[in-house]
Amino acid sequence: MSEPTDTHRDRGGPAQPLVIASDLTRHFAVRRGLFSKGDAVRAVDGVSFTVEKGETLGIVGESGCGKSTTARLLVGLIGLDKGEIVLDGEKLGTDLKLKDLWDDVQMVFQDSWASLNPRLTIEETIAFGPKMRGVAAKDARRLAHELLERVGLAPARFAGRYPHELSGGQRQRINIARALAMKPRLIILDEAVSALDKSVEAQVLNLLADLKAEFGLTYVFISHDLNVVRFVADRIMVMYLGEVVEIGPVDAVWERRAHPYTAALFAAMPSMDPDHRTEKPPLAGDPPNPINPPSGCRFHTRCQYAEDVCAARAPKTCPVGDIASHVAACHMLDPQSGHSKAGASPTLVLEAAQ
Repeated sequence: MSEPTDTHRDRGGPAQPLVIASDLTRHFAVRRGLFSKGDAVRAVDGVSFTVEKGETLGIVGESGCGKSTTARLLVGLIGLDKGEIVLDGEKLGTDLKLKDLWDDVQMVFQDSWASLNPRLTIEETIAFGPKMRGVAAKDARRLAHELLERVGLAPARFAGRYPHELSGGQRQRINIARALAMKPRLIILDEAVSALDKSVEAQVLNLLADLKAEFGLTYVFISHDLNVVRFVADRIMVMYLGEVVEIGPVDAVWERRAHPYTAALFAAMPSMDPDHRTEKPPLAGDPPNPINPPSGCRFHTRCQYAEDVCAARAPKTCPVGDIASHVAACHMLDPQSGHSKAGASPTLVLEAAQ
C-alpha cells in the first residue's frame, strides 16, 4: 500500500521541529452561580516544548496534571487562551487553518468504545475521513481494507462488523487504522493502551512501533505507565499541575531524575523484587487545587526539599548536567536561586522512599 505520509508535506526540512508549542495556556471557567463567572481551573498554564520529526515524545504525570488537555490543544479539539502552536514552520490560526492541521495531526483516545460510532461498520469508520476529504468511495473502501490488513485484522472477517462485535484490543486497532487513513504526520496517543490487558497491550505497542518505522510517523504518547513510556519514547516530559517540570531524553531522565517530583513518580513504580519493596510512600498528599495553585514552585507544598525561596518565586528551567536537552525547573539546579542546595549535583532518587 502507499505511504500514508507525503514527503512533500515536510515543509521545513529535517532540522525544523514538527511541533513547536510555546506558552500553551488553557483555563476552564468554574461558575459559582447563575450570573457569576467564578474562578478557573488552570489546566495548562504556560507549557512550552517541541516535538522533533520522527521521534516519540512521552508525557507523564499524575491525573489532573494537564496531559490530556495539552494533547487536545495540539490537535485543535479545544482552543488556546494564550500561546501558539507551530506545525513545521506554520503557525496555527494564521498560516495554518484548523482543517489543515487535521490533515497532519490525528489522535487515538483511551476509550476505544466511545471513540467509535456504533452505527457504522468498521469499513465505514475507517473510510469516513478520507471520503470527507474528497476521496472516491471505492478508493476509500480499498484504503480501509489495506489498513485493516496492516493493523492485523483480516478485512474479510472484520470490515462488515460493528464496534460492539470486537474486543477492546481490536477496537483500538480500528482507531489506529482510522487515524492512519488520514495520512497524518503526527499521531497523539492519549492513554491508548491503558485499558488493555498486558498481552494485548504488548501487541498494540509492537504494532505502533512497526507503523512508526514503516510510515515515518511522529508520536506524542501519553501514559501513566512509566515502563511503557520507557519502551516507546525517545524523550520524556513530566508535567505537574499544568506545568512542565522536567523534560529530556528518556535514558537521561531515567538515570538522573533532577526534579523531586520526577524522582517521586519513579520511586512509586511497583518493584518485582521482594527485597526492594517500597516501605514508605514516596509522595504524600493530593495535588493542590488547580483553581488556586501554590505560589512559586507549585510542587513546594509536597516537596521534602522545599525552602522559603520555593514558595516565593517560580524556579527557572535549568540544564541538568552536560546534556543540554535535559532540563528541569527546580531551584536546586540554579546556583543563583538562594536555595541551600543550589548548584548541588541533582542525583535525587527521593530520600524519603529509601
